[in-house]
Amino acid sequence: MTLDSKVPAGPIAEKWDRHKFQVKLVNPANKRKHTVIIVGTGLAGASAASALGELGYQVLSFCIQDSPRRAHSIAAQGGINAAKNYQNDGDSVYRLFYDTVKGGDYRSREANVYRLAQISVNIIDQCVAQGVPFAREYGGLLDNRSFGGAQVSRTFYARGQTGQQLLLGAYQSMMRQVDRGNVKVFARREMLDLVVVDGKARGIVVRNLTTGELETYAADAILLCTGGYGTVFYLSTNAVNSNVTASWRAHKRGALFANPCYTQIHPTCIPVSGEHQSKLTLMSESLRNDGRVWVPKKKGDHRPPNQIPEDERDYYLERKYPSFGNLVPRDVASRNAKQVCDDGRGVGESGLAVYLDFKDAIGRLGRGVIESRYGNLFQMYEKITDENPYEVPMRIFPAVHYTMGGLWVDYNLMSTVPGLHVLGEANFSDHGANRLGASALMQGLADGYFVIPYTLGHYIASTPLPKVSTDAEPFKEAKASVQDRINKLLAVKGHRTIREFHRELGRVMWDHVGMSRNAEGLQRALTEIPKLREQFWHEVSVPGTPDNLNQSLEHAGRVADYLEFAELIALDALERGESCGCHFREESQTPDNEALRDDEHYSYAAAWGFNGVGQRPTLNKEPLTFEEVHLSQRSYK
Repeated sequence: MTLDSKVPAGPIAEKWDRHKFQVKLVNPANKRKHTVIIVGTGLAGASAASALGELGYQVLSFCIQDSPRRAHSIAAQGGINAAKNYQNDGDSVYRLFYDTVKGGDYRSREANVYRLAQISVNIIDQCVAQGVPFAREYGGLLDNRSFGGAQVSRTFYARGQTGQQLLLGAYQSMMRQVDRGNVKVFARREMLDLVVVDGKARGIVVRNLTTGELETYAADAILLCTGGYGTVFYLSTNAVNSNVTASWRAHKRGALFANPCYTQIHPTCIPVSGEHQSKLTLMSESLRNDGRVWVPKKKGDHRPPNQIPEDERDYYLERKYPSFGNLVPRDVASRNAKQVCDDGRGVGESGLAVYLDFKDAIGRLGRGVIESRYGNLFQMYEKITDENPYEVPMRIFPAVHYTMGGLWVDYNLMSTVPGLHVLGEANFSDHGANRLGASALMQGLADGYFVIPYTLGHYIASTPLPKVSTDAEPFKEAKASVQDRINKLLAVKGHRTIREFHRELGRVMWDHVGMSRNAEGLQRALTEIPKLREQFWHEVSVPGTPDNLNQSLEHAGRVADYLEFAELIALDALERGESCGCHFREESQTPDNEALRDDEHYSYAAAWGFNGVGQRPTLNKEPLTFEEVHLSQRSYK
């Protein structure tokens, strides 16, 4: 398949404005005649629903939660980037663009990244107008702090609750359209298939998670805003119910899946404490503004941290990366934490942790200032660990967090299935091989508020869309296929729990497809995953019936999809024989253990086509060209 990114011609700073003028429009009266399905109500989904509803489209909004307000965007803590340059410290649209391309280790599409940087300034204005309570400095302007991978302060925040406040802003905008009759919300529905009619995405099959009933809905276009797939590793910072099912089912209907091996490991998480855990807790990257990361210089030094003198501490990020210090990008910070722990200098009972210490910041600024910036995060940490971070350093360790891979989309955010648009974390387009902190919220709102209203209108105005009925054969076939899979899950009657399989898959993924990868381990994963999948379909126990509330059935369906999808992640990681961003191949590193890219052979986005479960997928390549930001070995020293 030839991948057409549909990037407009012309200078990069003019592409988006030129494109907005050239796209076809739908007049206001005709917008009311078109129905759009949006799956997911996080920042991308809620903002898209509110923007399209405001324009007059008839929007059907679906979410698996009992309320759109409980989408996982609410868990984001530290902030949202925008090139406002309020600090007058040298920031600009171009610098945000440059930092993002560099931070993604030159594996993103330049035009999409520049558009994201352009739109960032509008996002903040929109959110302020909605009443989002961003922090403000003494003079009344919005305050900023720094995040990894940047030497300027461009991150707007609301203490440690930025995602929650932004989602409430998008939610209230969406509910305004619900009140006006332009948006209809379907809560507790899980998308289980995409319906393709005459080559175009025209509907979905969902399961009503309360009644168990399968329902079908038709529309002129579908927007997937369903987030990432980090829970394939079992333990991650994602909500337990986060999953890949909607994207994976769309992939099976023809949407290419791009760069699945780009899974980000966040350096600032509360360490694993035991087998009882079903998820991990993130401590915001914003804490690295004032917290200093260190470990003892000597191996096996198990003294309490406050008893270790300064000259016996290794502030290893400050030592190795003097230009960026503790604010190196996430992939760099994570790998360095792993290295010092592998060296025997990790802390805590497991030895798999490093310290994040606020003693100096409290002494310099006072406890009150630190409390005003991070108070809710400190409180959360103390509740989980029973340790007071004002008095002793936090213990942190890397964990799976964000996924840069996702369904392939062109400049218009449309997948390889016409009419299926993919927004936010569910697509692959903006972050390359590593996402900079505070850029996820930026992308979700940019896609929903400012990009899709133009590009969706262009698709509708330029595409024949005859009316379709849910009684049509493609809808019946898709619904029957979903029912057959449900029946198959319930018919296994095995003796092993769903969580047992999920945990075992996660262990394989973390051991062989985690922070550090090599050909031998990836080959082992590609051997073990199909065996585990085979065992699942013969030994899993899924209690209950399909015609009622059945959370075991929900979980089983998601794990079954992960047992297929995990194989693609491992294959993608094996095929990419370079290191870039979060994808660290041990065979490809610099003499000082940094990621070593191979631009000659791997400067492309890998977009995989589905050929059947257990069958080798087809690799399609979108070449990545860099006209504005010249390729160079990434350095934060």
